[in-house]
Amino acid sequence: MTSPNVRVDIEELIDSRQWSELKAAVAEWPAPELAELVLERDSPDRLLLFRLLTRNLSGEVFSHLDSEAQNALLGELNSDEIRRLITNLEPDDRTHLFEELPDRVVQRLLNLLNPADLKAARLLLSYPDESVGRLMTPEYVAIRPDWTIEQALGHIRVRGRDREVVTTIYVTDTHWKFLDAVELPRLILAEPDETVEKILEHEAVSLSPYDDREEAVRKMSKYDLFVLPVVGADDVLIGIVTADDVLDVAEEEATEDFQLSAAVEPLKISYSEAGVLSLFRKRIPWLLALVVVNLGAAGVIAAYEDTLAALISLAFFIPLLMGSGGNAGAQSATLVVRALATGDLDRSQWLPTLLKEVAVGATLGATMSVAAWLLGLFQGGGEVAVVVALAMFLIVLASNLIGVIVPFLLNRVGIDPAVAGSPLITSVADIAGLAIYFAIASWVLGAFVPVA
Repeated sequence: MTSPNVRVDIEELIDSRQWSELKAAVAEWPAPELAELVLERDSPDRLLLFRLLTRNLSGEVFSHLDSEAQNALLGELNSDEIRRLITNLEPDDRTHLFEELPDRVVQRLLNLLNPADLKAARLLLSYPDESVGRLMTPEYVAIRPDWTIEQALGHIRVRGRDREVVTTIYVTDTHWKFLDAVELPRLILAEPDETVEKILEHEAVSLSPYDDREEAVRKMSKYDLFVLPVVGADDVLIGIVTADDVLDVAEEEATEDFQLSAAVEPLKISYSEAGVLSLFRKRIPWLLALVVVNLGAAGVIAAYEDTLAALISLAFFIPLLMGSGGNAGAQSATLVVRALATGDLDRSQWLPTLLKEVAVGATLGATMSVAAWLLGLFQGGGEVAVVVALAMFLIVLASNLIGVIVPFLLNRVGIDPAVAGSPLITSVADIAGLAIYFAIASWVLGAFVPVA
């Protein structure tokens, strides 16, 4: 990490327009910190600073900028500078850039690429959105199983100089069929005259380019790997996915889940980049939908208005019971949604999960019903205490089960379970809770009024 004093010196060089000294100074800076510096400067300084970077360093810095800054820079650079920039981007970073740009701009940029880079870019862009194919890079090193270790290391020295990852080496046959992956230290420690085939273990984990990108996150986490091979038709090795891309995906997916759980349509850009109108559009559909759902709660109260009028103290406990049910449902939903997202649970495990939550919900409900009975006894007498205690037990149990069932149902029909977040679960639990509460009150107090 660059010290604060060095950063001040760099900024003084920018302000005093000492470009020769500045070029030498920034050459030693890490790309992420240079990206922060570029973001902090106004347009003229940003462009001049960026033009001082070497070709390779400019590509690294550009990949660390947010989409707004990338678009701004592309608008300020000339065609030759843009050609050099996108040519020096890693293929996966270039694909990510193209995903964020309008089709018209993407086509213009594609026309600036050389034939080899153009072919690679079109291949990656041909895969579905949010697939592994969009994440992968074709920049890897492959060796043959019949080579000696000495031959393999010589090949790695030559071909590995311009590759993104050389810590893991891939073994393919002459038709590029994927055979195995070998860690570089294993090759270095093997005898020089030994063949590659003899050190293979044939235990490599791979991905399909059509896998969802979350599958890359799960496999990399499960097997503690920093890079995964991507294998296409006929087991041909077509690329690799690296940890830096997977970490970005994990962050994006977690952000989407948080936003969905709060009844917000996921933002495609960062919050700081989003305008007021954009945020309004992402939030208002869910809020209007939840208004419709909450009309069900109003309908339940209207159906039992005579019961409520007969014993007005029942109204005192509505916030308590609804809040308790909503909280219990949100707890179970959060646990199940996260377990489904991380692969800890899959849709086939719905029954054991449901049975487990029946036991948990019953225990929680019984505990909370004791507190509700004491409060009901103090506030409304013996009969009200019985109503509130029974209602608390059944509402917590029912809400807990709703929090389990809804995520599994959404997952079954192909909808992100994160949609079953607190607002939705709370609204559904409120409707069920009110129906339970007034049904018990009508039964215990003998004041049942038929629904109109």
